[in-house]
Amino acid sequence: MSRYIELHPVNPQARLVTKVVDRLRNGELIAYPTDSGYALACAPGNKEGLERIRTIRQLDSKHNFTFVCADFAQVGPLAIVGNNAFRLIKRLTPGPWTFILKGTKEVPRMTLNPKKHTLGVRIPDHVIAQALVKEFGAPILSSTLIRPGQTIPESNGWEIEDALGHLIDVVIEGPVTSTEPTTVIDLTEDVPEVAREGAGDISLL
Repeated sequence: MSRYIELHPVNPQARLVTKVVDRLRNGELIAYPTDSGYALACAPGNKEGLERIRTIRQLDSKHNFTFVCADFAQVGPLAIVGNNAFRLIKRLTPGPWTFILKGTKEVPRMTLNPKKHTLGVRIPDHVIAQALVKEFGAPILSSTLIRPGQTIPESNGWEIEDALGHLIDVVIEGPVTSTEPTTVIDLTEDVPEVAREGAGDISLL
């Protein structure tokens, strides 16, 4: 069974945040709340964690994994960002958006789309998610927790614990801002393309 941890939605307990991040660094898999439902996360170089996410979500090799960042400064080393993409990301973040971009050579190849060499980047507007990434000190590798056969993310930690606790090392209990997944914007070309409409308001594009 997983370790079930409740974090305060406004002032996450620093001691507990540190314990969760220590487990991320030790190769474990966590489920945590965001501004667009729950997500799974592991450390970026964690191959086993990556495969566990694929198994839980039944993902194929074409899936774009997302690097969750604390701020825009953490995006630069990960992705190739043109001027138009830069302005759009700065305007929309933090918020419930995932941006598909070409990865840089610094990104582990196993986390990139094998044909397009793309990845997702995201800067959430959520206290608990931000606390975890800031304590980790670098982006964390993440994927929205949408179970096979479902179209919306999980939104309750206790339900994740009951159903998937045997597959996840840490489940964090905390509120989500929206039960919709992120809006996904493909920025690999000059014109932004909406790949999935979700919690981010596309009228802002």
